[in-house]
Amino acid sequence: MSAPGWLDDAAKRALDVAAAAAGLAALGPALLGIGALVRLTSAGPALFRQERVGKDGRPFRIFKFRTMTADAPGRGPQITSGGDARVTTLGRLLRRTKLDELPQLWNVLAGDMSLVGPRPEVPRYVARYTAEQRRVLSIRPGITDWASLAYANEEEVLARYPDLERAYVDEVMPRKLELNLAYLERRSLRTDLGILWRTARTLLG
Repeated sequence: MSAPGWLDDAAKRALDVAAAAAGLAALGPALLGIGALVRLTSAGPALFRQERVGKDGRPFRIFKFRTMTADAPGRGPQITSGGDARVTTLGRLLRRTKLDELPQLWNVLAGDMSLVGPRPEVPRYVARYTAEQRRVLSIRPGITDWASLAYANEEEVLARYPDLERAYVDEVMPRKLELNLAYLERRSLRTDLGILWRTARTLLG
């Protein structure tokens, strides 16, 4: 299938802006409430900020609600698995329901991300990409995609392995990139709407 033209890309961006703006407006009180709960239930900021690699390899700061203890980076790897002691009680709920991802609507509105697209990785994992895999950087990363749906239980998958880092790099990340490359070839506004529908059904199911 041929790549989308400028009209498709313009429609996708229009959908992103409209949906992100509407979502932030509608969910404003809920976002403030979740942020307050994060602050009240564990020491540290409400938001977690991390450098990720975006379109054309440009770095940006991704936003999430903080789901781990403030000292988590010094207590273990960037990858987490089921049962990670660094995840707070509230954080487990936010991760399970994906509510921790809601602040990324700001990233979408700012143009760093799209509603649908390959999930952005941290620089050290992107450095491992092959030339073919780097093609996923030709479009904006997204909040959800086929890989997110396929690995909705990623933490449980990784918990089966003694070496989380190796399992992610050798097993999970290559499969995700295969799905991302498949999306790249078939992306369209209709495909995006289908992914959003499947994501909503997964979260509500």
